[in-house]
Amino acid sequence: MSLDVPTALLERAERGEVDDADFIEVVRTSLPYAWEVVSRVADELHSGTGEFADNVVPPPDEAARGQLLRAMASDAIRAGLERHFGVKIAFQNCHRVAAFPLSAVGGETYTTFIGTRAQLLNQSPELRNC
Repeated sequence: MSLDVPTALLERAERGEVDDADFIEVVRTSLPYAWEVVSRVADELHSGTGEFADNVVPPPDEAARGQLLRAMASDAIRAGLERHFGVKIAFQNCHRVAAFPLSAVGGETYTTFIGTRAQLLNQSPELRNC
């Protein structure tokens, strides 16, 4: 299970919609490493002058890698993080998470980052089993 959902929130979800704040809190507490990575790149994007900010540091262990992969593989989690941080998240390999301004989606830098060429160029033998 990737998220530790409190019983009260699970019961509310069974009865209907759950608000973003509650969902995001579950993500923050359940996937702290993924939260830290996305939070950091979003903060770097918002405080910097670059076209995007990205993480290039591998996770410290397999548990952290698993958290990051679960967050990036889930449409709901990823979209919730994007709404919360006000960014578009892009992902390559096992740990290269990037935050782009929403206005960059469809632009040259974003399109290049998410393209097949960039994915191929971001490969290396040590990442094959990540």
